[in-house]
Amino acid sequence: MAVVIRLARCGRNKIPAYRVVAADKQFSRDGRFLELLGTYAPSSKSDVKSKLNMVRINHWIKNGAICSDTIKGLVKAQEKVSAQ
Repeated sequence: MAVVIRLARCGRNKIPAYRVVAADKQFSRDGRFLELLGTYAPSSKSDVKSKLNMVRINHWIKNGAICSDTIKGLVKAQEKVSAQ
């Protein structure tokens, strides 16, 4: 079972919102997932566009999960904000 950390779309038409999930690679994009790891709202007017559970994300990465490119960028931005 190959686990991937990726975005699952939710939200309304033309107002996207995403869940950051750990899912089996074979599950559909918006279908089943193993664990909810956070949220991402790119159209949010506030400064905070993502809320990530970094403890659980690091747990999944240590156990062999692969992050999508978008998630890598979100994690990097979250680490940068928390370092300040």
